[in-house]
Amino acid sequence: MKREIKLGNRLVGDGHPTYIVAEIGINHNGDLEICKQMINAAVHAGVDAVKFQKRTPEVCTPPEQQKQMRETPWGYITYLEYRYKVEFGEKEYREIDRYCKEKGITWFASVWDEQAVDFLEQFDTPAYKIPSAALTDHNLIRYARRTGKPLIVSTGMSTMKQIHAAVKVAGTENLILTHCTSTYPCEPEELNLRMIQTLRDEFPCPIGYSGHEVGLVPPQVAVALGACMIERHLTLDRAMWGSDQAASVEPSGFERLVKYVRTAEASLGDGVKRVYESEMSSLKKLRRVVSEE
Repeated sequence: MKREIKLGNRLVGDGHPTYIVAEIGINHNGDLEICKQMINAAVHAGVDAVKFQKRTPEVCTPPEQQKQMRETPWGYITYLEYRYKVEFGEKEYREIDRYCKEKGITWFASVWDEQAVDFLEQFDTPAYKIPSAALTDHNLIRYARRTGKPLIVSTGMSTMKQIHAAVKVAGTENLILTHCTSTYPCEPEELNLRMIQTLRDEFPCPIGYSGHEVGLVPPQVAVALGACMIERHLTLDRAMWGSDQAASVEPSGFERLVKYVRTAEASLGDGVKRVYESEMSSLKKLRRVVSEE
């Protein structure tokens, strides 16, 4: 069984290069110029796409949290006010769309509510991401499905029963599931990368990995375990203000991440034992006993 779907002009799945996503999310802190610098860094690193997060703050922020006060770069404001500060609107997304086209890179976004889907329908993005927090929002999954675009569903904070229920709603056609642990940053002991194989055994769709760890080793392991998509948060500086920065990768690290993933997928081979031409000189020099058996 070959698992693959089409994202834009790329086939993603078994037998295809790993689709690498730089999650910009809200690490731009509401600053379009910082966002452009992050897009530049992603392009330079050689990723396949950049991803954002689109929310309708008054819908996505629980009522009991909306009036909670917090210290921010914009002063001591309510949590709802903060959510608006980091949320891009139509003007910013039109510039993001223009800039990504200029740079030749794909972009798409996680949708946190139905209004976000409506907002993004004005752009020609290749897919919608359902974040881990919305995996149990079956109405949102159905709403996003009605657009006809592929869905990428992240599975953090979820039980297998909840994942099965979400997949039942979404269907497995044009679907990618991404294994995820929603801790920022996540300790190695809780990454549970073998879940990639578990999801491959359970569902007949491509499986990816969305990581929030510190370091660059887990994405390579994820590829070796069958992940067809790797998503990591990108930041210009892990010391920047924001809840996702510490679990993000800086530009130089993202360059290495892409290089390591490409090396890992090239190293896997096809599992068929053969004697390579490059081995012949060693064979002639080192093997003392020749046998056809």
